Amino acid sequence: MRKTILITGASSGLGAGMARVWAAKGHDLALTARRVDRLEALKAELEAAHPSIRVVVHALDVTDHEQVFAVVRRAAEDLGGLDRVVVNAGLGKGARIGTGGFAANLETAETNFVAALAQCEAAMEHFYARRSGHLVVVSSVSAMRGMPSSMTTYAATKAGVAQLAEGIRADLVNRKGHDIAVTTVFPGYIASEMNEKVEQKPRLMVGTETGSRALVAAIDSEKPERIVPPWPWRPLAFVLRHAPLGTVRRMV
Repeated sequence: MRKTILITGASSGLGAGMARVWAAKGHDLALTARRVDRLEALKAELEAAHPSIRVVVHALDVTDHEQVFAVVRRAAEDLGGLDRVVVNAGLGKGARIGTGGFAANLETAETNFVAALAQCEAAMEHFYARRSGHLVVVSSVSAMRGMPSSMTTYAATKAGVAQLAEGIRADLVNRKGHDIAVTTVFPGYIASEMNEKVEQKPRLMVGTETGSRALVAAIDSEKPERIVPPWPWRPLAFVLRHAPLGTVRRMV
């Protein structure tokens, strides 16, 4: 069992949801985010509900790349090593390309892709040194295709991190004598703080708790790629990959 797990973006939404599920399963956790007050509250909640586990928290702005490496090292020291790192922190900001929304698009690109690269680098350095570990990259079903309007940059970053994870996985194919796995999860519409202010809720959205449990089950399987929840998102992902762009636009 991957006993010790570090989760970025753990102060709310799916990060916090996955932390609750893994805590109930007896895992020790390193929780990171910018909002330390929320992390401390979550730590207190989890330790009260599950006294046998260890929970450590670290302030982390994932766009501070030096801090990413430092926090991964400190969390590993705190817990005696990390068995799994979940690259979860992300943004959903964006505007249609060419409409003056470059600042929001840039922030999303830097957070969702460049910062994810730093997290993967730091995690894999640790795993290579231990010859063991599980890297998890949270992508999105929107990565299956170029998306219109405000989703364009977000979807592109999620496609980018999926390819990043696949490249890391390719490096491990012929590498002998290790227990390192790489999993990419592609969530469908799951309720979270990122989308709670959207006036028109996307169709087929599931609740945070349901989505978090589905994500944990997918990650624990350690399969290379998993679409979550499988129904209806696995068939819908196929449609997104192959449908004409006009159809894709009507689907989102």
